[in-house]
Amino acid sequence: MDKSLLAERMSRLGTESAFAILAEANKLEAEGKSIVHMEVGQPDFKTPQNIIDAACKALNDGFTGYGPSAGLPVLREEIARYAKEYKNVDTNADEIVVVPGGKPIMFFVIMALCDHGDEVIYPNPGFPIYESVINFCGGKAVPMPLLAKNGFRIDYDLLEESITDKTKLLIINNPSNPTGAAFSKAEIERLAEIVKKHPKLMVLSDEIYDRLSYGEPIVSIASLDGMKDRTIILDGFSKTYSMTGWRIGYGIMDKDLAEQVTQLMTNSNSCTATFTQIAALEALRGPQNSVEAMKAEFKERRDYIVEALNKIDGVTCHCPEGAFYVFPDISSFGIKSKEFCTRLMHEAGIAAAWGTSFGSFGEGCIRFSYATSLENIKEAVKRFEAFTKTL
Repeated sequence: MDKSLLAERMSRLGTESAFAILAEANKLEAEGKSIVHMEVGQPDFKTPQNIIDAACKALNDGFTGYGPSAGLPVLREEIARYAKEYKNVDTNADEIVVVPGGKPIMFFVIMALCDHGDEVIYPNPGFPIYESVINFCGGKAVPMPLLAKNGFRIDYDLLEESITDKTKLLIINNPSNPTGAAFSKAEIERLAEIVKKHPKLMVLSDEIYDRLSYGEPIVSIASLDGMKDRTIILDGFSKTYSMTGWRIGYGIMDKDLAEQVTQLMTNSNSCTATFTQIAALEALRGPQNSVEAMKAEFKERRDYIVEALNKIDGVTCHCPEGAFYVFPDISSFGIKSKEFCTRLMHEAGIAAAWGTSFGSFGEGCIRFSYATSLENIKEAVKRFEAFTKTL
């Protein structure tokens, strides 16, 4: 195909490098090289059996056809109950749209709110699809630096300076991918006060990891006075219930915006698969012990890898408060993060994501996902320490 036939917007579309790293790692494995996989943010736990059973029953019961574009009413009502219990957010089915995964909420919300040239502030380093979608939709991506030297916290003065009369949306991710930082209630309250100064500024709050917090429960910015109608919550089932391949997520937002997002669903996906929605319903209604067990296992892994990495000369590693990533600083070795990770894979057999795949301010760091067994983590640390001694 003649690439000149492609629309210009395709040149503005980014990617999620972890999948490219996984493909390269799989290729090396096929050639016989031993690889420890630390690159992909996917829980290594099986989807709980009650959820699988619910999906199988749904298929046998005939949940194989179209459903409403906004999602099954029974699931949206249950999400509203869940939001009240776990997020302290009062909502209802009319304010909820169920979509195939979390990413469609990013796409649809930015498409619905941002015209060409509108500015969107996003976390950097952060989930790479934020910046990608902003650029693709013709917006101006304005980074909100989250630096290792500051413990990956928000610089509020810098944030205020970044807001202009063209700023339409602020994206936050709490807890964060790739840093694992989780913002306290006081930090979220301060953020809300800044937003309130700008009547036309909306917030997209990515809360996909909020049940995987190792300290105090995560405070949703939507739960604060005056912020519910200013906030779009992005959440889903991939991380909390180990349902990455099921592709089911949702957004909570103002009813009028929900209608627009539903229209985008109608034009793109028609609807989310009905049998996966029944499985999601069981995830919310069923026992939550699997979530707590998974979080306890992640915490044990986190504690090990943070302590182990900080013992390695030239490496410093912030202790994440949530999610299942560490983002160690390797800048002392004087090697760009992409080259560092490429060599790490080919020379030491460890697949990891380089810092700049999460934005320019990720330079000097790399991301390890500890969503793998403690045995694999120990082997990775052993190989990693040996590798650093060759630099």
